[in-house]
Amino acid sequence: MINNNNDNEKGIVEERGMNKIRISFVVMTIFFTVLISSKLAASVPPSKGDVLPVINLPIPKNPDEKAYLGLPGAGTFKIPQIKAKVVIVEVFSMYCPYCQKDAPRINEMYQVIDNNPDLKNKIKIIGIGAGNSPFEVEVFKKTYHVPFPLFADKDFSIHKLLGEVRTPYFVAIKINDGGTHQIVHSQLGDFQGAEPFLELILKASGLK
Repeated sequence: MINNNNDNEKGIVEERGMNKIRISFVVMTIFFTVLISSKLAASVPPSKGDVLPVINLPIPKNPDEKAYLGLPGAGTFKIPQIKAKVVIVEVFSMYCPYCQKDAPRINEMYQVIDNNPDLKNKIKIIGIGAGNSPFEVEVFKKTYHVPFPLFADKDFSIHKLLGEVRTPYFVAIKINDGGTHQIVHSQLGDFQGAEPFLELILKASGLK
């Protein structure tokens, strides 16, 4: 009887040990699944229906740019805080020949929006210079007479959050009344011109 009791106790101890191993295995599996998923998510370009990752940008010191974005004070802001119904984000690089080629046509789109009373306060455009310093962004802005705010991303941190997309890359987000937002368009290059691209954004966002 003593031997049987010892065997039973030994079996219980072994079973408890196996249960702990199983639980640990499950926990580690979940942990690595979440870790891998987060890494994969960061390597995927923004998709329609998703939300932007949290991106903090400096509020422009230029009063005209600050007024254009509808941002008070100083410090940083997040893109959905821009006072607009739709924000078009261009990820560019001053060294990208396609970005250089597209610059005049994107400027034209800005002018089309700015000259339309129905769109002027509803659609805003910003640019993010992937791997570009503030000096390089300023050179691009002056060289191509870019009328909308451009932001430096010298260390590629924003570029990584956006899935390390190639340039130029365009993302349009729709900002809802409650402050939430969703991506309504995501596109690598192939900028067909001010009017066709704007028409596409108007339809995708429901502004038309």
